[in-house]
Amino acid sequence: MLDRHSLGKSFGFAIEGIKTEFKKGRNFRIQIFIGIIALTLGAIFKISPTEWFDIIIVIASVLILELINTAVEAIVDMVSPEINPKAKIAKDVSAGAVLIASIASVAVGILIFLPKILQII
Repeated sequence: MLDRHSLGKSFGFAIEGIKTEFKKGRNFRIQIFIGIIALTLGAIFKISPTEWFDIIIVIASVLILELINTAVEAIVDMVSPEINPKAKIAKDVSAGAVLIASIASVAVGILIFLPKILQII
């Protein structure tokens, strides 16, 4: 029979995963820092609800994909500790997903904030 955890325990496991990534993941910390900058700029420039939605979605997407990337890397390292071309593909593709989301988030940030910055210059 499956071990069923309480909802509270499930949230605890999820928070523990985020804390672990924050402690060990340099890129995750950088992405959080950049996300905080974007949120701060949003507050300063009083962006619209649609712009808030866009900013929140891209920040969440980058952070989610970074967490998934870390999980993929950990699993690949566990099942294939030796160098393996297929393991490399899995890790590289997972990292590529984070890169694409990061580039998209920069594009969204430019589209939202550059016109506002140019107005005050």
